[in-house]
Amino acid sequence: MKWLEIILRTIAIIPSVAIASATLVSWFAWWKIFEKAGYDGWEFLIPIRNIATQVELTLGNGIFFWLLLIPVVNIIVIIKMRLNLARDFGKGIGFGIGLIFFEPIFLLILALGNAEYEG
Repeated sequence: MKWLEIILRTIAIIPSVAIASATLVSWFAWWKIFEKAGYDGWEFLIPIRNIATQVELTLGNGIFFWLLLIPVVNIIVIIKMRLNLARDFGKGIGFGIGLIFFEPIFLLILALGNAEYEG
């Protein structure tokens, strides 16, 4: 019974490790994306500033920042932000959909690839 308990506890840890890893990868990628777009990478570490900079980077207008505070509307704004981020780096709609559903992987592709920010 002791072995079963050890196995179950180990399996329970795996999702936490996966989420923490994806978060760290996303942070690193956003840092690099900010730098490619001409912002300081460390700005991503400031909690409210990072969202405001993402909105400025992708949508250009500050009003969208306030729309992120409205439930359901925020989902639409985030989808628009990801699609615009792909477009601003010269990628297509398929890449934007990848950013929506597999954000850490596609952010890394933008951050470490040869894509240039076109604004």
